[in-house]
Amino acid sequence: MIAESTFVHPNADIIGQVTIGSGCWIGPGARIRGDYGRITIGDNSSVEDNCVIHARPDDETIIGSWVTIGHSAIIHNATINDWAIVGMGSIVSDWAIVGEWAVIAEGAVIRQRQNIPNGAIAVGIPARTLEKCVGETYKAEWTKFKRIYVDLARRYLAEYS
Repeated sequence: MIAESTFVHPNADIIGQVTIGSGCWIGPGARIRGDYGRITIGDNSSVEDNCVIHARPDDETIIGSWVTIGHSAIIHNATINDWAIVGMGSIVSDWAIVGEWAVIAEGAVIRQRQNIPNGAIAVGIPARTLEKCVGETYKAEWTKFKRIYVDLARRYLAEYS
């Protein structure tokens, strides 16, 4: 089920048991495969160009609300909580949990069962968390960026209808 207010680019593929909330933006080349397991994406999240989201058989990938998944990221059978940011080209592997407002840096690899705490910044291969956490200025700036994709969803729905 995909909310009517969500934009799915014509070149994106959504297969199987997938639920996508309202106000989301799904970019060209995105592959969201709920063919083995289930995938749930909350409201106002963006899945940018060429992302892959998948779940293991009889399991689930959960992506919260207001999540940004950068270009070419891979999310496999993991949980990404509200307001998190998954950087371009990063990988979040099986049963990993990314906390609320956590940031996964570009190209980082989150290992199986790794837990990234709320507000943490994870970098590297394999990822490690920095001592520095996400601050209020960063949250305010990224809230503006996240709203751009919600606005894009509205604009693209009008243009592609």
